[in-house]
Formats: sequence, C-alpha cells, structure tokens
Amino acid sequence: MQKQPVATPESESLIPKKDYDLLAENLHEKDLKIAYLEQELAQLKRIIFGSKSERFTGTVDSEQLALWEKGQKREEEKQEETITYTREKKEKKKPVRVELPANLPRDVQIIEPESSVEGARKIGEVVTEILEYTPGKLFVKRYVRPKYVQGEQILIGELPSLPIPQGNAGPSLLSQLLISKFVDHLPFYRQVQQFKREGIKIAESTISGWFGTTCRLMEPLYKVLKEKVQQSGYVQADETPIKVKSSLKEGAMDKGFHWVYHAPREQLVCFDYRHGRGREGPADFLQGFTGTLQTDGYGVYEKFGENPRITLLGCMAHARRKFEQALDNDPERAGHAMELIQSLYAIEREIKQLTYEERHAARMEHALPVIKQMESWLENQKGQVLPKSAIGKAIHYTYGQWHKLKKYMEDGLVEIDNNLVENTIRPVALGRKNYLFAGSHEAARWAAIMYSFFATCKLKEVEPRQWLTDVLTKIQDTKLSELETLLPVKK
Repeated sequence: MQKQPVATPESESLIPKKDYDLLAENLHEKDLKIAYLEQELAQLKRIIFGSKSERFTGTVDSEQLALWEKGQKREEEKQEETITYTREKKEKKKPVRVELPANLPRDVQIIEPESSVEGARKIGEVVTEILEYTPGKLFVKRYVRPKYVQGEQILIGELPSLPIPQGNAGPSLLSQLLISKFVDHLPFYRQVQQFKREGIKIAESTISGWFGTTCRLMEPLYKVLKEKVQQSGYVQADETPIKVKSSLKEGAMDKGFHWVYHAPREQLVCFDYRHGRGREGPADFLQGFTGTLQTDGYGVYEKFGENPRITLLGCMAHARRKFEQALDNDPERAGHAMELIQSLYAIEREIKQLTYEERHAARMEHALPVIKQMESWLENQKGQVLPKSAIGKAIHYTYGQWHKLKKYMEDGLVEIDNNLVENTIRPVALGRKNYLFAGSHEAARWAAIMYSFFATCKLKEVEPRQWLTDVLTKIQDTKLSELETLLPVKK
C-alpha cells in the first residue's frame, strides 16, 4: 500500500505552509482563550464555593524560615496551645455556664418552699440567674412648664434644646433609628413595621425627614472629623460603589461611590460621597494633604505620587490576592509568590507590638532580604508568562506596583497593606444587601456622614448608641470652636 504524504511544515505538505502557519496561530489563540475561560471558571467556583481567606498554607523553604524562625516557633507554640485547649474542652462533661454581667438590672423573685417554714432556721440560699430579654420600649418624656405672672412679666421655665426643635422625636429615639439602619443594617420600612407591633404608627416619610434633619445637625461635626483626617500625616484610601435612585428616570439607578479615608494613628474614618469614581473626588478631599497616602493600584491615585509632599504607598494584600487567584492557573509560580508574601506577613505579626523605631529596624533586618528576593524573581518572571493569563496579570500588576509596595519598609509608622481601611467599608457592603440603594444623592451623602461617625466609634471602642444620644442632646448648645469635644474618644 502506498504511503500517504505527511503534512509537516518542513516537507512537502498537503497544506500550504502559509495556511499551516495561520492554522497554528488560530489554534494558539484558541488555547489561550480556553486557558482564560478555565481561569474565569475556577475564579467563579472559588467565589461561590471556596474559602474567603487569603492566608496561604504553602511550605516556605528553610532559608526563608531562618529569617523569622523565632516568630514561627511562637506561632507553632500558639497552635499547640489551641489544640490542647480544644481537647480539654471536649473532655468536660458539663457545659460552662456563662457568667452574666453584674451591671445588668436584676428582677429578683423569691421562691419559698411550698410547705410551711414556720419554726425553720434559714441556713443559706441557692441563686439561679437566667438571662431574659424585653424588647425596647418607647416612652413619652413630658415636659410640664408652669407659667407665672409677676407684675407685667410672664415667667416660664426654658425648654431644653432638642435635636428637631419643631418635632417630637427625642435624642434617644433618633439614635435608635440611625443605629438600627447604619450599624444593624435595618431599613427604615422594617423599623416602621417594628413600631406597628408596639402599637405606634410612624410613617416612613416622617422617619426619613428626621434622618435628614439629624444629618444636617451633625454636618458641622462631620466637617471637624473630615479636617482632622485631612490633617493626618498618614491616610489610607479606598472606594466602594453604592446604587442611588435616579431623579431623571423612573426605576433607573445611578452609581455613586463612597470614598473612604482612614487615619490609622488617630483612629478616625471619613466617608466622602461622590457621584463618580473619577480623580476629582480624592483630588478635592486631599487638596493640601501632606504625608503618606496608602492605596490599592487604582489608576486615579497615581497622580498623587507626582506630588513631592505626598509619599504614595501600595497595598501588599492586593498583590497577594492576585496570586491567590492565579493558583489554579500556575500553582508553582503563584505558590512561590504566596510563600514569599506570607513570610513578610509572618514578620509583621511578630513585630506588631514593637515601637515604630523597632518595627523599622526589624523590617530592615528580616523583611528586606525577602523583598529583594521577590523583586529579583518578578523581574525574571515577567517575560516568561502570558500577560493575559492569571499568573501573568498577577506578576505584571505586582511588578508595576513594586516601587510602592516595598516603601512600607522605610517607615515603621505605616502598615504593609490597606486592610484597615477595607475593614471600615464592610458595613456599606452589608447595608447594600439590606436596603439595596440610597433614595437620592443627598441621602447617600447623609449616609456617608453617619458611616464616618459609626466607623470611628468602632475603632475607638465607643458604644455608638450612647455616644450619638449624648451628642444629639448637646450639639445644639455647643460652640463651633468646641465641637471637637463631641467626637468619639477612646476610654
């Protein structure tokens, strides 16, 4: 039997070389597309089914272990302690009863024996405490001011300043409404339903009106908070979207943004609402800012790096996230990068409690070798990966940001990442799932005011309801020059 000719580019072929090259190019493009789709599918599966933690558990080589061996030993000791504790807890046959706080009010009920105790001598008592709950109760505070006449003069007591002078909502009620919405993420219409169950009918429009009036009252204090963040020498920035009901088209939604600025040293947070995600937002807020600005790799921040008064700092957590997403695409390269980054985080955990000077010295001694090793690795790898692949995107993103990512080494005051400001954004994400959108751009701006105060309360470990009630009681009578005294203060 006669052999058929073999179609190869080096010999006479049934397929012309030009067509063969075109076919090979098409196949290569299809392979790239398949790899991209596989990457997208893996990412979607991770989002839906996978763990949300970015902590990588790969093995770090012995040379890197030597850089933070002491810290790693402490971590292992902590793990052993946790295991021992867990086993001891499982061996206990009876659950440990929770000790109830002494400051809670006690409703004491005396239960005497059913039989007569006449002639018996008391030898002690057995006390059992049960934690109960009574839903919050509305009550009316009634101010009665007797009127007197003295000659031609009418005498009457002065009514205390109220948050809403012509309204009938007191500070504690307004505080409850705002805490329920912006801390507990309960929309106003659900709060209306709660009041109905208590026999109180309050229209949602009335509550919305109280909300707007309260925010306008708090606006001068918000400006004081904003100025203190702007005057801080170290600010972390991030942004998050929010849907806003359009005023131009029925049923349509606009897309606004809360720009969030966090001053870690002062533990202050300021939300600044803007209609868009353009550079004009941070440019306006940070006008006149001097110091260190820490952000992710979003392009609008790059311009600030040209300002000699501003040091632009990157976020290592964003770089780590890129490599975590590339683990399915290229586990060897992504795993190696994750190990290097995790060794940097291990060092940060060990030096967290040190002074700023000690942190800087420890970073230069232990983290700098890892920084140099990763920088060399990135330079070597960026030409060996496909730019559009997951690992290619991770390497090119990190290499492009590297001049900002490694700057944390130079200052013991700053953090390795932007996670602190990301944590302050979480209430907005939770709120979006409950009340879905803001009723107007003005309402979104008011929401930014309340998010700012409640995020600051959380950082300073201040109980927000008590703080807001106190502020709403005092703010009408507080001078502008003394408003700073009303800001949350850590005890």
